[in-house]
Amino acid sequence: MLNASLKELASALDARQISSVELTSLFLQRIEALNLSLNAFITVDRDGALAAASAADASRAAGDAGPLTGIPIAHKDVFCTEGLLTSCGSKMLSNFVSPYDAHVVSLLRDAGTVLLGKTNMDEFAMGSSNENSFYGPARNPWNTGHVPGGSSGGSAVAVAARMSPVATGTDTGGSVRQPAAFCGITGIKPTYGLVSRFGMIAYASSLDQGGALGRSAEDCALLLSAMTGFDGRDSTSLDRPPADLSAELDQPLTGLRIGLPTEFFGPGMDDDVRAAVENALDEYRRLGAETVQVSLPNAKLAIPAYYVIAPAEASSNLSRFDGVRYGHRAAEYGDLADMYSKSRAQGFGAEVKRRILAGAYVLSHGYYDAYYLQAQKLRRLIADDFARAFAQCDVIAGPTAPTTAYAIGAKSDDPVQMYLGDIYTVAVNLAGLPAISLPAGSGAGGLPVGLQLIGNYFEEARLLAAAHGLQRVTDWHLRQPGDGQ
Repeated sequence: MLNASLKELASALDARQISSVELTSLFLQRIEALNLSLNAFITVDRDGALAAASAADASRAAGDAGPLTGIPIAHKDVFCTEGLLTSCGSKMLSNFVSPYDAHVVSLLRDAGTVLLGKTNMDEFAMGSSNENSFYGPARNPWNTGHVPGGSSGGSAVAVAARMSPVATGTDTGGSVRQPAAFCGITGIKPTYGLVSRFGMIAYASSLDQGGALGRSAEDCALLLSAMTGFDGRDSTSLDRPPADLSAELDQPLTGLRIGLPTEFFGPGMDDDVRAAVENALDEYRRLGAETVQVSLPNAKLAIPAYYVIAPAEASSNLSRFDGVRYGHRAAEYGDLADMYSKSRAQGFGAEVKRRILAGAYVLSHGYYDAYYLQAQKLRRLIADDFARAFAQCDVIAGPTAPTTAYAIGAKSDDPVQMYLGDIYTVAVNLAGLPAISLPAGSGAGGLPVGLQLIGNYFEEARLLAAAHGLQRVTDWHLRQPGDGQ
């Protein structure tokens, strides 16, 4: 059952081959056996999970069950969960028990899922390796000396190591897709606004978006379908009719036009990643898809634009964490200003402080026009590049990351090098587009390589079908750590 798809698990539950309580217990045992070495979970809610599983079994017995009823799940620790620790991977919130559920959590609870626990992450979702967590780094199950990617690294590890069938994540500049690539699973970031941000602790409000991680595109389609929906509490939530993203998974790939940006296939990509991506593209051609050359001339400006806009928004969003109402408060201080200063100095880690300072700088008087305003203009140019490219193709393909997972500590002393690991993903967030990462074979040392597919606005179904089409004829997504592949 640990290796079963969501559909297979639902069928087994329907046929009474296994109960949700038994299935949940199986994954809880897996977590207990592996979490000490992988550090994927910050919080495990054993009692709550078993209670929810028992309720799910009762729903199935009464004939009131959906496709996800009784299915165990993990949430990234950025989503507020009522009565459960929500730490955001930070000392600042290491004692914060949320009084309410995030909209995503509510939707998935209503769908009958069983929450196993909350997964490890880079502090306040700031990072690309999961090394910035107050709780220590999650470890890549393919090689525990390597990073799993970030910031949704714990969720990716949980799915890759079969500690949870699926998991939620968030993607601000690639934080669902890059961990999916590093851990050999599938991860999708939808169009900005499709998933409510209510109860999702904000990093950069105009970029953050909830996403789904699973072994396959089929699993991601089922999970993402249950996560989307209008929420009036989120001013950026889009009021669109609900969609079953798994309904069109089997459409043929014949005639699918795949755009290959010149800028994605130049210098900077490791040879093993290039070879795996090219092999995956050859598979698409054999399936009847055609590849066309496109250009994203402003893609090279995505990293500098992103690292102006995201820290600027972070400096504003994180100002609420001051030690007054909730979160960490310094034990000793003089006056109110001293309490603010000491609480924030003690509560935030180095990377969060770095981005708050950078954000405050670019928003300050005399620099707003020179930095922040210019970055927003670049953002528009990047979105326009994608619009022109989609006039020539249906989806855009390329590597998810320029390398496979690197060793823990390899880039800790050079933040810029770590930032450059997002070079193929951040432009998607700046434009608000949907994108998916799926396994595309292995690189050096047997570490997974991810292929990224980018779609036009609201083309999640097409992206998932394109990914599913490849996964029907390859086994890259079925490989797992320790199988010798």
